Amino acid sequence: MSFEAAIARALPGIPHSASPVDQIAYARDLWPRHHLAVTEGRIAEHRPGMIVWPSSTEEVAQVVRFCADEGLPLVPYGAGSGVCGGVLPDHRTVVLDLKRLSRRRSLDRQAPSVEVEAGALGIRFEEELNAEGFTLGHFPSSILCSTVGGWVAARSAGQCSGLYGKIEDMVASLECVVGRGEVVRLHRRAHGPDLTPLLIGSEGVLGVVTAATLRLHPAPPARAFAAFSFPSLEAGWDAMREMFQAGLRPAVSRLYDPFDSFMARLGAVRRQRAHAGAGDEPSEAAAAAAPSRGARGPGAGAAVLRGLLRVPGVLNQVVDAVGSRVLRGATLILIFEGTARASAEDLARAAAIAARGGARPLGEEPARHWLAHRYSVSYRQAPVFMAGAFSDTMEVAAPWSRLDALYRAVRGALGRHVFVMAHLSHAYPDGCSIYFTFAGSAPSVAAAEAKYDAAWRAALDAAIDAGGTLSHHHGVGRSKAPRLGAELGLGADVVHALRGVFDPAGIMNPGNLLPRDAVPRSPVPRPRAAPASPVLDRASLLVHAAGTARLADVERALAQHGLTLGLELDAASRELTIDAWIAAGAPGAPDPWGDPVDHLVAGFTARLASGAELAVRPAPRRAVGPDLFALFLGVEGRVGEITSVHLRAHGASRPRALPTSLPRQPPLGEAEAAWLDAVVGAARDVR
Repeated sequence: MSFEAAIARALPGIPHSASPVDQIAYARDLWPRHHLAVTEGRIAEHRPGMIVWPSSTEEVAQVVRFCADEGLPLVPYGAGSGVCGGVLPDHRTVVLDLKRLSRRRSLDRQAPSVEVEAGALGIRFEEELNAEGFTLGHFPSSILCSTVGGWVAARSAGQCSGLYGKIEDMVASLECVVGRGEVVRLHRRAHGPDLTPLLIGSEGVLGVVTAATLRLHPAPPARAFAAFSFPSLEAGWDAMREMFQAGLRPAVSRLYDPFDSFMARLGAVRRQRAHAGAGDEPSEAAAAAAPSRGARGPGAGAAVLRGLLRVPGVLNQVVDAVGSRVLRGATLILIFEGTARASAEDLARAAAIAARGGARPLGEEPARHWLAHRYSVSYRQAPVFMAGAFSDTMEVAAPWSRLDALYRAVRGALGRHVFVMAHLSHAYPDGCSIYFTFAGSAPSVAAAEAKYDAAWRAALDAAIDAGGTLSHHHGVGRSKAPRLGAELGLGADVVHALRGVFDPAGIMNPGNLLPRDAVPRSPVPRPRAAPASPVLDRASLLVHAAGTARLADVERALAQHGLTLGLELDAASRELTIDAWIAAGAPGAPDPWGDPVDHLVAGFTARLASGAELAVRPAPRRAVGPDLFALFLGVEGRVGEITSVHLRAHGASRPRALPTSLPRQPPLGEAEAAWLDAVVGAARDVR
């Protein structure tokens, strides 16, 4: 019996296809390395065996059961906009396209919240919410070609993360189909136990997200816009740090390095000339960066671009030599959302901080222009590849105290192979993400692939060595998987154990995130030992304390610096050790729904019940698979004990709370408790 006949017999009524056109369309995501292969026509080797289009959770479960019984690899597919190689099928693979699961199941106006199926397309979903007077607050650059399920699977961040947080901060509950076709419903609990962080960011290797209940906000009635020019990138990020630590929550805060700022000004000049009737001829820099428009083949501009990008070291040295003074500094754009009064007040406070940092105000226009063209960046890669070059992006993150080292290390590593620009676009009280954009060229596709791979290897190693996380919001896929073990250490083995719980048949997107059968053992930078007394990272507002330290001792140490953990506890509870407090669910901790931009723990070390040591280094946010802190919060020490932790310290200034009536601690049902038991049993025995 043919593959197609077997599918038709086992899954009657579920649309499916093995046509060559569909196989090509579902052969990959938007990983730029794939684009290089496509330029040579190499697309046939990754065609899936079958594509299916279920219309309900029950049909998804049928497909999963069939694949588990037959031992067929299964790849969940949203809209294909991932950039890390999360989709790479073979001739036996069934691709599960979820876009027919796009219904909005319910809207709770009081919470407010919405339950929506995973295949809902981002922009259409947001427009429908706007029509009802709400917003999700999640605006990834890929919103035109990404789905809710894809956001959850990749631990996505949107452009307004400075106010609304990342997708993990919006999830109230998840519906998933796991490896034997079981339908699992998981609920977020502020004080644990909470299994949703294990499925969020799991990139399709633990199960298929079929629906999510998401927190909503009233659509903002007003916005306030501003832009500032700082004398240097460092001065700009110091101001961003001060803003977020002062309790300000700009929906958008984007800081562009001097070269990126210079190119933006050239674009502004062209817009002004066009508005004045002087035409819209591109600048010389823009002309050199794009192929000739009228030519059938690559034009002179493409040849210039290829030539320049083959000497990236020279280009980067020229930009460094010119410096901020000639390029006229780094540009920060800010957008505040809320009531007209609150937005104006917050913007005034931010402007005062910027002025203290030596910034020059640029008015509203740069920020307004950015908002009007906020999704255009997703369409700027194609001309580069058409010109015979390549480009990509890399988003890393670190605490504020490590940000300079991370920026210099990654930029230096990339700069030996490709031309590099950078901006900072997701800031938090304890750290920030850096988004590198790079481009290169080589005489042949094979040489371009070699240069591309060398640049990525060097950059990933540099990020790890500098104390950063490999991904803030793009995920891991296959592009970063070879170095994931270097960041997570034993955590990679824990993720592998979780696969055994949720996907015992081993069918879920094999090869993605981590290899299926063997977890690579890589040298991992040794984490800091648990300190004898609390140690404050003042720049990042993080306090490093041993799990055996009492909360009262940590509070006394912070009080000397005018800081606090911000806990609402009685005197007796303050005598708890940090390990016991976390095991109990961190009672009295700040409400995570009130300030989704913040978090309780930036990093930790733990000793599993097996005696093995687990270390997750501090980072403001990461998108490198499941959030393993969920194995300890409110789990009563069943997986192991916390040996040290990096906790958020708070000053006197607090952000405006975002109200919601979503339940903080929904009851743990019997079915969910059974999955918790299975997860605990697998994780505690990892060695």
